[in-house]
Amino acid sequence: MSADPTLTYLREVTALLERIHEEESEAILRAADRVAEQVRADRLVHIFGPGGHSNLAAQEVFFRAGGLMHVSAILDEGTLLSNGALRSMAIERTPGYGRVVIADAGLTPDDLLILVNAYGINAALIDAALEARERGVTLIGVSSREHAERTDPDHPARHPTKANLHDLVDIAIDTKVPIGDALITMDGVAEPLAAVSTFANAYALNALVLRTVQRLVESGVEPPVWRSGNAPGGDEANSRFLDAFRSRVRKL
Repeated sequence: MSADPTLTYLREVTALLERIHEEESEAILRAADRVAEQVRADRLVHIFGPGGHSNLAAQEVFFRAGGLMHVSAILDEGTLLSNGALRSMAIERTPGYGRVVIADAGLTPDDLLILVNAYGINAALIDAALEARERGVTLIGVSSREHAERTDPDHPARHPTKANLHDLVDIAIDTKVPIGDALITMDGVAEPLAAVSTFANAYALNALVLRTVQRLVESGVEPPVWRSGNAPGGDEANSRFLDAFRSRVRKL
């Protein structure tokens, strides 16, 4: 490690994001084609990040400046850290919970669901995928293949089936997050420091949004995109579309 751990962290994060760009471009393009189909049909794109910090991924592209208005985040209270970190971890490890969340969302075969979880193994996540599959929902998964495959099959976070998210979805985007998530070691500190999964998830999802918009524009469709409410004219720009989404997007 260099004398400046922040420089090491910057380089490690940048290298991981470049790997995602180089190695997952094809998967992101395939996923963008499916998302673009939904937007062309004026259907919502649902996203769920079952897990404490994985919820941040769903929030990253929901009601977000520069983001698609068709994105509808499933922000279930059970795994949100705001209700207690240990409680969140216990809920994400509870078999059956993810099925309830997806059933409550009322997803159908016309729907598309993006499931995001850094590690790709927890019980709530796998149950969400299984329930969505049984309902005929198109699934895009954003998770780390390495982390999932290197995690012990008997790890307490795992679903009873021992399944990995990337094996259950129609399109898998691999975020390359190393096992343990944290990247930096430091003399005198027993544990690794500075997690990377939030960066990885945010980059993969924003890349998906960018490619989706590119596909739409190429086909002659300009999708509704949020402008920051804090930017000049933001409220006015967004208000043109609010009536079309307010009654459809549960958390809007």
